[in-house]
Amino acid sequence: MAFTRTYDGAEPVRINKWLGQTGVCSRREAEGLIAEGLVSIDGEVVRDAGRKIEPGQTLTLNDTGEAALAAGVAILLHKPVGYVSGQPEPGKIPAVRLLTAANKVGEGEAPARDASLPPVGRLDEDSRGLLLLSSDGVVAKAVIGPQSDLDKEYLVRVSGAVTEAKLTLLRHGLELDGRQLKPARVTQMEPQRLRFLLREGRNRQIRRMCELVGLEVVDLYRIRIGPVKLGDLPEGRWRMLTADERAALIRG
Repeated sequence: MAFTRTYDGAEPVRINKWLGQTGVCSRREAEGLIAEGLVSIDGEVVRDAGRKIEPGQTLTLNDTGEAALAAGVAILLHKPVGYVSGQPEPGKIPAVRLLTAANKVGEGEAPARDASLPPVGRLDEDSRGLLLLSSDGVVAKAVIGPQSDLDKEYLVRVSGAVTEAKLTLLRHGLELDGRQLKPARVTQMEPQRLRFLLREGRNRQIRRMCELVGLEVVDLYRIRIGPVKLGDLPEGRWRMLTADERAALIRG
């Protein structure tokens, strides 16, 4: 089944840039798909790499293009604090720098230094834990596509008084950027340790949620994305996503 996604941004944006930002594929891969006539906007095949998508328009990647992206690789990394998920600003270190042969666990070859492996669901610089990096567009669609209903699990240490009233607000009752958040499952594991289960991934969502109820995040650790668990993979190490894990992600 062809991949489709409707652009909900406020301003027109180049198709290759948008696809790169959403993690479906890299900008270079998007340009190749466009050149091969595998991308359409509202039913019209696009062949101009400079074409912009307008708010409300729907992009479709046909079955051939989706199969091409599925031939990519998917990597699970235990990201430490201090690394950024995506394209870094000056002075920042991208997480892909950790994908070396020395840091590998299990089978598989280390990707080339210039390989395009966009993050599939970001993890901010101050957070640690499970980060997926992939050139597999089908995996990206399964994790961050508009139809995805995968939950993500986080262990969060906070400072400040944790009360039942604050937990109730965290679970359901907060807005970010003028939009209501989806219900979250939040449980208190220890006096200053919380467990979050989210089905969305707004920018720095957990930190901002905690700020709204007077709590400060001291440590944020992602341990699961849907059926894929970080397990005992050491910090700073990586491994290939298994075929069973890929299939489980796609099944949702």
